[in-house]
Amino acid sequence: MLVLNRFSVPTETQDAFREQAHAALAALARTPGYRSGRLTRALEDPAGWILVTEWESVGAYRRALGAYDVKVSATPLLALSLDEPSAFETLAEAGPGGDVVITASDRAADPRR
Repeated sequence: MLVLNRFSVPTETQDAFREQAHAALAALARTPGYRSGRLTRALEDPAGWILVTEWESVGAYRRALGAYDVKVSATPLLALSLDEPSAFETLAEAGPGGDVVITASDRAADPRR
């Protein structure tokens, strides 16, 4: 599972944002089910930032959000992200020179489930 939190950060607050994002990333990285993460900035617009994290499952991500250290260090930052979908399931992937591996969706066929 991939989580993309996008931010629009004014130039004058970027140093503070970067420090807060590093603390959030560290807190998330200490939780079970965390696979990887990175803080990125848009090349075309320095105000555009994304915190990208990868998780072994939706459940692992949701449990991580409940961890005390994440609530203290990451939740305040995540609350500043743009209001848009941020959690995505992987449906196909391929490594360098590898074949495409297709994965079935974990989404319920019945939305009331």
